[in-house]
Amino acid sequence: MCWRIRLYKHLTSIVVLIAGNAIVSDSIKDCKFCCDLCACKGMCCVDGDSGAPLEESEVPVMEHILPEVKPYMTPRGIEAVEQQGVAVRDKDGDLGTPLIDGGACAFVSYADNGIALCAIERAFRAGVIDYKKPISCHLYPVRIDNYGEFVSVNYHEWDICRCAVLKGRSEGLPLYKYLKEPLIRKFGQTWYNELLEVVEQ
Repeated sequence: MCWRIRLYKHLTSIVVLIAGNAIVSDSIKDCKFCCDLCACKGMCCVDGDSGAPLEESEVPVMEHILPEVKPYMTPRGIEAVEQQGVAVRDKDGDLGTPLIDGGACAFVSYADNGIALCAIERAFRAGVIDYKKPISCHLYPVRIDNYGEFVSVNYHEWDICRCAVLKGRSEGLPLYKYLKEPLIRKFGQTWYNELLEVVEQ
């Protein structure tokens, strides 16, 4: 697949970027974003009607690291995983992390100040595993959707992230720069470099 990136004018006059086989929403370029955990308290791990999306290849990884992650999980989270497994399928057949009684992600963990954190990421930062967290969590608020030959890269707007937008604006931090690490993790350095070239010209 050629990594040539070009600007594309959609029939509806919405400008998007095409990078390799990825159709990138123009909002990725325009949005300013920077998580503000002190303001939102990590509610993206708690609210919502489904768990974090998972790729098929991530399920065996999650199963493998579970023993090292459990010490960072809540008792109810551990119970949810033991009952449901590390991944469940929703009504559309998509994989995601299990929930605690239909609420918080089973892998949610809480800091002393009450901020919700990812137990997987806490284990990663402690150096006991080399898997940071599911790529969907790492990329948020960007969501990836598969459409056969192409994937779409879209900004998911959520009210609880309004403080992150405000902080991003105050710091002048574009979303595509804030998510540099996970975008490279997902698509590679070459893809990201060429995205920068097109976005910033």
